[in-house]
Amino acid sequence: MSVPRVSVVIPAYNEGQAITLCLDRILEAVTIPCEVLVVYDRPDDSTAAPAAAYSARDPRVRPVLNDIRPGPAAAIACGIRAALAQVVVVTMADGSDDPRQIEPLTQLVEGGAVVAAASRYMPGGRQVGGPRLKGLISRTAGLSLQALARVGTHDPTNSFKAYSSSFLAEAGIESDAGFEIGIEMVAKARRRGERVAEIPTIWMDRTEGQSNFKATEWIPRYLHWYLVALLPGYGQRRPYKR
Repeated sequence: MSVPRVSVVIPAYNEGQAITLCLDRILEAVTIPCEVLVVYDRPDDSTAAPAAAYSARDPRVRPVLNDIRPGPAAAIACGIRAALAQVVVVTMADGSDDPRQIEPLTQLVEGGAVVAAASRYMPGGRQVGGPRLKGLISRTAGLSLQALARVGTHDPTNSFKAYSSSFLAEAGIESDAGFEIGIEMVAKARRRGERVAEIPTIWMDRTEGQSNFKATEWIPRYLHWYLVALLPGYGQRRPYKR
């Protein structure tokens, strides 16, 4: 396999055979050299066997066992650590993200952005389905942060983003629970004066299985990074390096 231009990281939790459809969609949409890392927490996760079977017939797919700690934040960090490309795209296993946007997001990072966001809340973007309260909080946070702090995207909380691998290594990843890496990296890019770009996306709520989003536990972590982006004097913890 040639050196990939993009590493696609998918944190997965008991997706079973549904991961096969997710991989089919991604590999049909992405025509540039790529690798797809499916990251799961335990060897007996129901995602592991279908991902291994897919990898046996398509070496672009790499199953990765998360060896950091359980949970989506660590799974994403583990996938980023294992990635070979200079651009990393994080996308979900549930089919909510549009894989046709992986290439445009990659091109934005290759063009100089350190973060490129698929934005539900910019003109042309939309969210279809999903919990109403979660969507309202996410939209309010995104639009207010862009209006007040000009962070470069109307949708900092969306997990579907592309990153410069070197930026991730230099900035460090502190997210330790949920999917807050998206807003963390937008906040750090603003603090460092780096470029953040966005394209509109239509987000579709998953049609099978259940969401693993834990609002009560994770929202305070989103709020921390919201304040980091908004308030220049707001403190940060020491980052964990890749």
